[in-house]
Amino acid sequence: MRPLPCFLFTLALAAAIPAGAAGAETPETRLAARGLKLPPVSAPIANYVPAVRAGNLVFLAGHIPRDAAGKVITGKVGQNATPEQANAAAQATALALLATLKQEIGELGRVKRVVRVGGFVNAVDTFTAQPQVMNGCSDLLVAVFGERGKHARAALGVASLPAGAVVEIEMVIEVD
Repeated sequence: MRPLPCFLFTLALAAAIPAGAAGAETPETRLAARGLKLPPVSAPIANYVPAVRAGNLVFLAGHIPRDAAGKVITGKVGQNATPEQANAAAQATALALLATLKQEIGELGRVKRVVRVGGFVNAVDTFTAQPQVMNGCSDLLVAVFGERGKHARAALGVASLPAGAVVEIEMVIEVD
């Protein structure tokens, strides 16, 4: 696995900043207060769309983590990636999901509720801490949206993921 880029380390440090930091009135300002920026939205790697709206629900396709240069963060937990590295990759994936969501709905303040998160962790068959890996995504969503960011979740271990990614995450969001 490639060393984690500096921005992922920044994610881990930034998560310690209280959600009520000065000026943190919208999801976007909460991200900015943590020194986080949404990455560019990646094009799908197959024949699908990144977001589908059905009434007041937005279904986000599975996203994989990318570093600051746009390269996929790869690895298999328990083999060549640590749970901490996978957790940081889950945070990066959450930012990518939020970038796609913002592109779809215009502003993150329109989120009424993060309904569900589905997480897939590329891991050896004896690895059982998928929930701790997925906390990287979940913790960021709660930091950005507060109570509206709390969600139902699945955290599954898998034998492989597209492009060798260490995690893949999908979400369902309710919007106004």
